[in-house]
Amino acid sequence: MTDKATIRVFIADDHAIVREGLKQILAEQRDIIVAGEAETGLDAIKLVGKARPHVMLLDISLPDRNGIEVLKQVKKDKPELAVLMLSMHREDQYAIRSLKAGAAGYMTKQSAPRELVTAIRQVAAGQKYVSAALAQALAAQVGEDHDTPLHDALSDREYQTLTMIASGMTVSDIARELSLSVKTVSEYRARLLVKMKLKNSAELTHYAIRNQLVG
Repeated sequence: MTDKATIRVFIADDHAIVREGLKQILAEQRDIIVAGEAETGLDAIKLVGKARPHVMLLDISLPDRNGIEVLKQVKKDKPELAVLMLSMHREDQYAIRSLKAGAAGYMTKQSAPRELVTAIRQVAAGQKYVSAALAQALAAQVGEDHDTPLHDALSDREYQTLTMIASGMTVSDIARELSLSVKTVSEYRARLLVKMKLKNSAELTHYAIRNQLVG
């Protein structure tokens, strides 16, 4: 922290309106300033070091790469940086993966502004942040005797492809959304089907619904 205990925040989100909204929320806080921002994963990796933030707000769905991939690279370069993941996805879809990858916390964009401010202060102080609902879900898993689910073996991109297919998106839709080639997305799909011992997208969708990976 700085001498005046000011928390420096870096925002990485591809939507300008989201970044502006976050900046307005944080501008009302005397102990928080926005030190920098980026709209792509590559820019976030390049610029975050120059901004010297204490906390990074990182969108999990960036146009050029998955937010968890960015998280891993940022933590490799700046292990001391507290990264708070922001997402439109339900907590049970990406929260565990984010925390395992080194995130200090995870919250949805539907969260109230005061919750965001609380989360920033908490992770800046070296603590973890999860919502009450997620904490309850994590506690429920403690002591459970069950096999590791097949989707835990997927890479972050494969898992993202799984949830998008299960949400009804075609390979072409996914390629366009993630700025990838159709061939690349098809390879992700093929690999995840092999890993999960599934035959087609219908079985994949059924698995995702059964395991509550999609809403």
